[in-house]
Amino acid sequence: MTRVNTVLGTISAAELGFVAIHEHIGYGMPGCELDSRWWKKPEQRYEETVPKLRKFHENALPWGAATFVEATGICNGRDIDYYKSLSDKTGVHIIASTGFVGGDTALPFFERASVEYLTDQFVHEISVGIGDTGARAGIIKVGVSRGFKMKELDLRIYRAAARASRITGAPIFTHLAVDSEPALAIFAEEGLPCHRVLFGHADDGVSQGKVNEKAILDAGGRIGFDTFGYDLELPDPPFWGRRRQERLDHFLRFLNTGLVDRVLASADANCSPLGWPGVKGHTVNYLFERLLPDLREAGVEASTIDRIFVRNTAEFLTLQPIRP
Repeated sequence: MTRVNTVLGTISAAELGFVAIHEHIGYGMPGCELDSRWWKKPEQRYEETVPKLRKFHENALPWGAATFVEATGICNGRDIDYYKSLSDKTGVHIIASTGFVGGDTALPFFERASVEYLTDQFVHEISVGIGDTGARAGIIKVGVSRGFKMKELDLRIYRAAARASRITGAPIFTHLAVDSEPALAIFAEEGLPCHRVLFGHADDGVSQGKVNEKAILDAGGRIGFDTFGYDLELPDPPFWGRRRQERLDHFLRFLNTGLVDRVLASADANCSPLGWPGVKGHTVNYLFERLLPDLREAGVEASTIDRIFVRNTAEFLTLQPIRP
């Protein structure tokens, strides 16, 4: 059986339906929960989040189900009991992450941890559970620290993630695809096939010219176009924004050159941001409201859309332990 961990239990990959592969219920930097300016009561977060997830579920009905991969790692506002409540209330499958968005967001306790300790942490959260929630993580988050360069802690986290992925079968996704060469070297040293890794945010505005797409593809890796909707046409675009058509054309180049099996797509939206205002009007539902119509207008067939959001994602998220 193809198995995937969600916050409400393990399900078959065939039950995932339409998958948004990189999203956030609420992301913030360590300590954001103490910030009086942006602190939100649970009721406010719920009011902001539930309608977006219900709309996501409704939009995904033609695919039978909706799955939201929650990319918030340890120390960044991850709240598993909250995710369980949201999943139960909205019908959306939610997949939680273990790991870190980047070494520069890890609290000192983890910053000093060894590769072996970090590996045990990730394996426990995938195989046993996260804290006392009874829920298991389904994917491992890793990232490049600010400045577009791997730091020593990042390298430790990537190595621990590779080992945990081999043991548990959980896939890995990255925050940014920049400075990928050290990551590719670590995965090769640890014997992790790179089709188990999604190199994310290759499409954002600040990463252009800094992503070695050829090296990632040559190694067998997957490339994430997962910042759709952060358009420079927005009234107040984020610094990582990009022209809508430019991003779409980048994505279409992959689809038109036989690389559809190597890409996954998402919006990287925050339902209720923590410690920062977020980007007004940007939600996971951009995928249905703008991206899918743009793809259809560009002549992308329904079977290709299904491949990106249903078949590729089910294959990627399935737990695939590697025997020693």
